[in-house]
Amino acid sequence: MNRLKGFDLLALGFMTFALFLGAGNIIFPASAGMAAGESIWLTALGFLITGVGLPLVTVVALARVGGGMPALTAPLGKWAGTLLAVAVYLAIGPLFATPRTAVASFEIGIVPFTGNSSVALLAYTCVYFAVVLFLSLKPGQLLDRVGKIITPVLLIALLVLGAAALFAPAGPIGDTSEAYRAQPLTKGFLEGYLTMDALGALVFGIVIATAIRDRGVTMPNLVTRYSIIAVIIAAIGLALVYLALFYLGATSQQIAAEASNGGQILATYVQHTFGRTGQLLLAAVITLACMTTGVGLLTACGEFFSDLLRVSYTRVVWAFALFSLAVSNQGLNELIRISVPVLIGLYPLAIVLVALSLLDRFWLSPSRVFRPVMAVTLIFGVVDGLAAAGLGEWVPALFTQLPLAEQSMGWLLPVVVMLLLAVVADRMLGRPGLGR
Repeated sequence: MNRLKGFDLLALGFMTFALFLGAGNIIFPASAGMAAGESIWLTALGFLITGVGLPLVTVVALARVGGGMPALTAPLGKWAGTLLAVAVYLAIGPLFATPRTAVASFEIGIVPFTGNSSVALLAYTCVYFAVVLFLSLKPGQLLDRVGKIITPVLLIALLVLGAAALFAPAGPIGDTSEAYRAQPLTKGFLEGYLTMDALGALVFGIVIATAIRDRGVTMPNLVTRYSIIAVIIAAIGLALVYLALFYLGATSQQIAAEASNGGQILATYVQHTFGRTGQLLLAAVITLACMTTGVGLLTACGEFFSDLLRVSYTRVVWAFALFSLAVSNQGLNELIRISVPVLIGLYPLAIVLVALSLLDRFWLSPSRVFRPVMAVTLIFGVVDGLAAAGLGEWVPALFTQLPLAEQSMGWLLPVVVMLLLAVVADRMLGRPGLGR
C-alpha cells in the first residue's frame, strides 16, 4: 500500500493550486478591488466565499462520494445528472473557461509587447494550445510536470507581484463605485462566480484523485484524505493571491481609471511599478497560471467526454483544443460578456448540489430531496441568467419581486422553502423498501 510522502503531498497541493489559478482568478479580483474602493474588505469577503470556500467544500463533497460528477449527481437520475454534468463541463471547457485562459494571458502578458492585433492573438493562441495539448495528452504526468516544475516558478513570480502590491501601491485606496456601495458583500459574492472555480472544482476533483492513484495510492480513504489536504493547500494560496490583487486594484484607481477589465488594470500597474522588466514578469505569471488551468480543464473534459461518448481520450482533447483555439480568438471582453449569464444560471445549481451532497446523511431517500430542490433551482437559475443577459422582459414580474432578486440571488428563498417541503415529505414517506 503506497502513501504520499511530505514532498509529494506538497507537490499535489501545488498542482491543485495551479489548476485553479487561471485567468479569472487574476483578472476579476483586480477589477472588483478597483470598483470596491473603500468597501474592499467586505467585497473581498464575499469573493472569498464563492471563490475559495465553495471550491473547497465542492472537492470535499466529491471526495466523500468517492468519484466525479456522476457520483455526485446520482440522486438526480441518470439523464438529469448527465445533462447537468455536460453543461458544467462545456462551460468550464471549450465554450468559456478554457478559451479564456488563452485570451486573458494574451491580453495581459503579450499585448504590451505585440499590440492587440488579431494576427498576434491567433499566433499566440496557436502556440499556447499546442503546449496545453502536449501537457494534456499524458494526464498521469500532471503531478510531475505541473506540481513539481511549473507551480514553484509560478509561486515565486506571484510572491514578487503580491509583495509589490502590498508594499508599493500605486496610490491610496480609491472611492467605491455606485454598484458596490449598497451591498458590497453580495456584490463580491457574485463576482466570485466569475472565477468559475466552483464549477472547476466539480471536474478537478477527479483530476486530483487520478493524480493520487497514479502514485500507487489505492485505498479510498487515503485518496479522500489526500484530496482534502491538497485543496486546503490550494485554498490558502488562492485566498492570499485574491487579497493581494484586491488591494492592488483598490489602490490603482489613479493610474488605471480607464481600464475596462482586470487584465488591463494589472498591466497598467506593472508598467507603472516595474517598467519593461515588470511586464516580462507579468507575462510569465499570467501565461503559467493560465496554462496550468488550461491543462487541467482540457484533461478533465477529455476524461469525462471520452468515457461518456466512448471515444478515445486523445481524440477528445484534440477536438476540444482546436475548438477552444477558435473560440479564444473572439477576445476577452466578448468572452466575459457571454459567459456571465451562463455562470449566473449554473452557479446556483452547483451550490445547491454540493450542499445537498454534504448533508446526504440527513435524507432517507436522496432522490426525494435532490430532484424537487434542484428542479426549483434550475427554474430560478434560468430566470437569473436571462436577467443577467439583459432579457429582463422575458422574466415574469413575480420573479423580480422576490427577496435578493436584484442581486441575482432570487433563487435562495424558493429553494429553501422547497428543501423544507422535500425534507418533510421524505420523513413522512419513510426509508425506501421499508414498511410503514
